[in-house]
Amino acid sequence: MKQSIKLISNRALFYLAILPVTCGILAWQGWYWWSWVSGPLITESSAQALKENTVTIKIPVGTYGQQIGEDLENSGIIRSATAWNLWIKWLGIQNPNLEFKAGTYNLSPTESLSTITNKILQGDVVKLSYTIREGWSIKQMAEYLESEGFFPASDFIAATKNIPYDKFPWLPSNIPHLEGYLFPDTYKVVAEKATPEAIVNQMLGQFEQVALPVHQKNPSTTKLDLHEWVTLASIVEKEAVVAEERGLISGVFNNRLKKGMRLAADPTVEYGLGIRQTKDQPLTYSQVETPSPYNTYINTGLPPTAIASSGLASLEATLNPEDTEYLYFMARYDGTHIFSRTAAEHEAAIAEVERMLSSQ
Repeated sequence: MKQSIKLISNRALFYLAILPVTCGILAWQGWYWWSWVSGPLITESSAQALKENTVTIKIPVGTYGQQIGEDLENSGIIRSATAWNLWIKWLGIQNPNLEFKAGTYNLSPTESLSTITNKILQGDVVKLSYTIREGWSIKQMAEYLESEGFFPASDFIAATKNIPYDKFPWLPSNIPHLEGYLFPDTYKVVAEKATPEAIVNQMLGQFEQVALPVHQKNPSTTKLDLHEWVTLASIVEKEAVVAEERGLISGVFNNRLKKGMRLAADPTVEYGLGIRQTKDQPLTYSQVETPSPYNTYINTGLPPTAIASSGLASLEATLNPEDTEYLYFMARYDGTHIFSRTAAEHEAAIAEVERMLSSQ
């Protein structure tokens, strides 16, 4: 009996002795597993370094979860495809309709396994950002998008000649291209969907939401239809460098149109010839006399299309021109203009600017 009690006591002591070790092993295994899910324990400095080196990975349509795990491990995003498989199986028990979204992802090794999984489940794919500046023409947009690696400039230009009346029935009929209707703004587009057509539609959609209501709701004293409005606004956009002069420049053009005078706007000549004048190389008399549908020194009225995309300020100023007696303005080449009421005053302004330039 005493021997049995002694044997039990020894066993109890043994179990008591190994209990801390067993608990330690279990705790370590638990922590080790959780580290796969919650993310690696690293210092703040090393985390910042890793965040700056995110990995781009593409998940094709129909890729199985197990293959995704292997791709993530091979890319160095996660440490174990086995942990990934165990994790998605656990998630699958809770949600049998689990579905990973195809696409391009930017993922970091600093992110937890659960964060990475959620991004792919929710389709948090890479979005490309692009900014279209006010006053840009289609040609400038195309060159910019090509430089940003989207697609060839020629593809974008071709897309702007295919007028999507089915999606945007408000677009004027018989326009040769979409110049003036591609609203300048900053946009984001899913990488896989960044086609010329998608970007054109995105900009047209923004025009529809932001610009079109201005024309529909604002009672215009100029009586411009949609195409005339967009066309004249583009000239105002190209001429008005200083915001304070925008309404005044619009007023000058409005006065000239009412009197049947030619607009005589340099930017229309530049657009028709595909050139851009500078302070050192202004338009020549020969260029101003070159026939073109866009030459408003030769032709009366508006050119056949807009010459650029206008911002909201120029669109609004075109509908609400400033009441003025001015009929002329001359650029000082510092962004401001000299405004004149008569041809004689305008000639004097031209001479003043020429003297100023020759003295520099």
